[in-house]
Formats: sequence, structure tokens, C-alpha cells
Amino acid sequence: MKNIRENMRYLQLLAKEFPNVSAVTSEIINLEAILHLPKSTEHFMADIHGEYEAFQHVLRNASGNIKRKVHEIFSEQLDNEELKELCTLIYYPEQKLELLHRSGRNMPEFYQSTLHRLIAVCRNVSSKYTRSKVRKSLPREFAYIIEELLHESSDRHNKQAYYNIIIQTIIGTKRADAFVTQLCYLIQRLAVDQLHILGDIFDRGPGAHLIMDMLCNYHNLDIEWGNHDILWMGAAAGNPACVATVIRLSLRYANTKTLEEGYGINMVPLATFAMETYADDPCERFKPFIEFTGEGSPREKTQRLIAQMHKAIAVIQFKLEGQLYQNHPEWGMLHRSLLQHVNFECGTITYEGTEHPMLDTYFPTIDASDPLRLTEEEQDIMDSLVRSFCISERLQRHMQCLLTNGGMFSVCNSNLLFHASLPLNADGSLREVEVMGQKCKGKELMSRIEQMVRLAYEEGAEEDEKRYAKDYFWYLWCGPNSPLFDKSKMTTFERYFIADKSAHTEEKGAYYKLRNEASVCDSLLDEFEVVGKHRHIINGHVPVKVGKGENPIKADGRLMVIDGGFARAYHSTTGIAGYTLVYHSRGFQLVQHAPFNSTEEAVLNGTDIQSTTAIVEISDRRVMVADTDIGRNLREQVADLERLLRAYRKGLIKENND
Repeated sequence: MKNIRENMRYLQLLAKEFPNVSAVTSEIINLEAILHLPKSTEHFMADIHGEYEAFQHVLRNASGNIKRKVHEIFSEQLDNEELKELCTLIYYPEQKLELLHRSGRNMPEFYQSTLHRLIAVCRNVSSKYTRSKVRKSLPREFAYIIEELLHESSDRHNKQAYYNIIIQTIIGTKRADAFVTQLCYLIQRLAVDQLHILGDIFDRGPGAHLIMDMLCNYHNLDIEWGNHDILWMGAAAGNPACVATVIRLSLRYANTKTLEEGYGINMVPLATFAMETYADDPCERFKPFIEFTGEGSPREKTQRLIAQMHKAIAVIQFKLEGQLYQNHPEWGMLHRSLLQHVNFECGTITYEGTEHPMLDTYFPTIDASDPLRLTEEEQDIMDSLVRSFCISERLQRHMQCLLTNGGMFSVCNSNLLFHASLPLNADGSLREVEVMGQKCKGKELMSRIEQMVRLAYEEGAEEDEKRYAKDYFWYLWCGPNSPLFDKSKMTTFERYFIADKSAHTEEKGAYYKLRNEASVCDSLLDEFEVVGKHRHIINGHVPVKVGKGENPIKADGRLMVIDGGFARAYHSTTGIAGYTLVYHSRGFQLVQHAPFNSTEEAVLNGTDIQSTTAIVEISDRRVMVADTDIGRNLREQVADLERLLRAYRKGLIKENND
């Protein structure tokens, strides 16, 4: 009674939504029923690196979850070829239907059998949800028809003709292709309730813009920003060093599709400048890394131009980052302004006390007396490029999507998600890091960094604060205490110009050395207030070298590393195409993938990504909604409604039965 009186104001507000006993009890019944549904499926992916085709295939098949469902339902009714065809149809309905039409298939017969099968799969994947939630997911055009078919029951013989005539009419009115397509996309949507992307959507692959298009339209998404995402966010916010680095990396891998076709970045001024400035320079150190040869790979003349552009923007980057280090001595990175340590007359560099010959000594745009100063032409080029990034409508829309759905970390259903690392001391304690004059660590540090990122995009922010926030993107990219980097240094300059391999070493921070220890993981989970009997840290960022015996499961099961390994360049290092993670009501499944060939092959031959599923953790009982974060919220709602119910029955609040 006391509790009710103390919360009277809130209960009166709640009474506006539930004005009488009947409304309250109906909602309590509804919420209690939801609490006893099985937990819906979560899908974890990381380190996509612009590899659109592989990403969208894994997303469409829910890391094998749809294939598993199809086999559970039809393994005793269909042969392997039929199972494969059904799966391919669900993944790529438009492409598969087009292929079937061209093949001369008896389409009415195909529709008749396939529609029943698709309905069965859809009924299975929708079984974890309330009718209300499923209804909200239905495509508008066919919502009523699908809802009717989903709730068909085999024992309702009197309605069998009704259901059959629905399917026959769909076929007869030439709407079967559209209906099949929408039904397949509905299955994809219902197979996964929530998608977690643990960073690095961007990088070397050619389709980051296409991936972002998909993610921006995804029904339930969170993103934990990765180092490459932050680099692109910095570029889109107008940080010149980030712009230069994004372009340099794109040229390094001979991939300008995302820049030019995806975001409309004008590369012509840079190309013209590079051709003129380095006309007689072989640019040997800047030849692009070609991940594949044959059709579609750049020709020799194009590769020559790319190398020239690559060198031009690399030199500009080294100047710009040196300027940032001078402007921000508090970062402690002045020693990383390496152009200032070059003896241009002798062609050497004094690096950490040792003199090394430079592997490239042709620098026509560098003034030895002021090596960090951009030439007038370089400045014009950078002004133009920064402007291109800032006015690209599609790029800015994608950055807003990253801001809306993303952050430095998230906690979901007893899982702590972040991309890379947390700054730690050698003893495993949290390291204090200064961010804009404020020292912080652990959860506070991650939250503070997230505030800084958002500040860079905030229109009403103070100009000085906004300028610092924009500059800070660079520190997040390569600063030694950045949670997105956490290494002693980024040896980009050294790899271009110093032969001595010891100069290329990047010492990893303490987190990477200590994350195998259960006690360290437990302390971090405590820091982020992660509760639950089975709690985990889930990271991406570092490819798991399976070929060398490395295990993605660490710290007695407390930590899982799921670097997606989508980037082709990593396949030779890892021996696989990385991992994804599925968390459903039965437990965690870690899925190991083989490299993906192409969408065309997947549609034509029904080839799927060859995946191996390792059961990471099986629950001793089925996980229900009541056991999740949503469940805890629903229980709080039930408790509030029960207080309101008592208030009605005690006469403390008057019912409205109008």
C-alpha cells in the first residue's frame, strides 16, 4: 500500500494507457505469455571489411541457421538436391526464380510444392514470436494472406480447401513470383531477431557502401564501432588526416569503388596531381596490392596511376598526421612525426636512435626545412577531398546510421560487446587515459570516447570542442591508448620506407596478453555491470590464426573472438574465412566459415559457404524471454501493472470504462 502511494503520480500516468481493470489484466496476461516464449535468435558478425558478397550471403543464411531449420523440417521428405534448392531460393529468391524460368521448369508445379514448403519454414521461424510481432514484420501487400497461411492447422480439414484455393489463386493471378520473394525475405527476417555488428564494416573490400545500405534498412541492429569505422567517421566529419588515410588504404588495395561509385568522391584532382608530380617516378614502394588477378583486376597502366596516387596521398597523410601531433602534445605522439627525422640530403632517417637508409628518396613536394607543410597544390587537393566527403549525401546518411545504431560498446543479454580492446596496465588493472583534459578508465573511458565521437557531428557544439573532437578521430585510429588500437605504434611509415623488419613491430597492449585469463575477464565484466550465470566478452578485430592452432574461445569460455575474416587478404593468414556467432534459446553456436566464392555461383549451383558449427555453450534448459534483458524489462512492467491493478481495486485510482 505504501509502495502504491509513493508511486501514485506514475500510476496515474500509466492509468491513461490502461484505464480500467480489464485493460490492465489483459496486458498482464499478454506480458506473462511473452515471458514464457523461447528466446529469439541473435546473430553476431565482425570485421566485414567491405566484402559485400560474403557478408550478404552469411546474413541471408543467418550463419547456417536457415539451412539447419530447413533440414530439421524436410530432411526425411526431400533429397539433398531439393534441400539445397529450397535453401538457395530462400537466400536469393529473385535470382533463383529468374534462373528457374530460363531453365524451362514447370513453374505451376514448382509453385504448388514450394509455397507449402516455404509456409512450413516460415511457420517454424515465427514460432518464437507473438502474433503481433509477426504481423508487424509481414510485407504489406501480402500481409493478410501470409497470416492466414501461417496459422493453417493440419487438423482443420474443413479449411483445407480454403488454404488450397489461396495458393491456387496466387499462382493463377501471376503473383506467385512476388509472393515467393516476399515470403523468402520474411523467413530471413524472422530467422534472426537481432543483429550485432562488432565493427570494421569498412576497409579494403569494394562494397562497404552496399553493406551499409543493407544495415541501414535492417530491422533490429546494433553496431560496436571498429577502428576502420572510426576512420571513415572521422573522414566524413572533415578530419583531413582521416580523409587521406581512407584514400591511401583504398589505393593500397586498388579499390576505389566505394569511394568513387559508392560515395561520389572526386579523385580526378589527386590523379592529375600524382601523374604530373611523379611522372618519372616508378613508385615501387607504392604499387597496389592486388588480391586477385584476371577479369576485373586493374591493367598495368591503371596500376601505374594507382601507385602514383598512392604515393601522393601517403606523403600528404604523413604531413597531416605530423601536424596533428604538434597541435596535440598531450597525446604523447610527437615522436611519431617521422618526416621530421628524415635527412633528405643523405636519404636516411634517424629512427629510435638508429640511422636507416630510406627505401624511397624522391620527395618533390617536401621542403626539408619545413617537411610538414603542404604545398599549395596539396592543400587545394585536400580541401577538395574533404569537401567531397562532407557533402556526400549517401556517406553522411551512412554515418548517421552508425551514430544512431552504434557506440563504443554494448551490453546485451549478459554479453559485453566491443570491437577490439580496453586499455589495461600490466597487472590487469584498468589504465587511466586522458580524453580532452579528463582522465577516465574502463566503462567511463568508453562512454567518454563515445561522447567525443558524437560531439564531432553535433551542429550546436562549441567550435573549439568540435574541432578537438574531429582531431580525436586520429588518436582513436592509431593512438597507443585508444581502445580501438591499443598498440605501441602504427608502423605505416616504417613499412613503406625502412627495410629493417624490427622497425615494423607493433607491440600489442596488455589486454591482448591478459584476455586469456578468466580473472581479468571477470573484472572487466564486473566493470561494465554485466550480470548473469553465463556471461561473456565478445570481440572482433584480431584474426584468429586457426592454422597455427589458435582458439577463438578464451578464458575458460568467458571470451569469444569472432573476427569475421571476410577480407580475402586474411585467408592465407587464418586458414579460414573467419567466424560468426549465433545465440538462440538452446545456447551459443560458433560458426567457422570457408571462403565464399561468389553470389553467381551460389545461385547457379546452390553452393553455400562451407561452415563448421562448434557448440560453444548449451543451456541446461531452454532460454526463455524471461531470462533476457527484454524479459527483465517486461517483469518490471508487470510489477507496475500489478500496482496499478491494486490501486484500482483499493479505489485509490478511479476506473474509466467509457
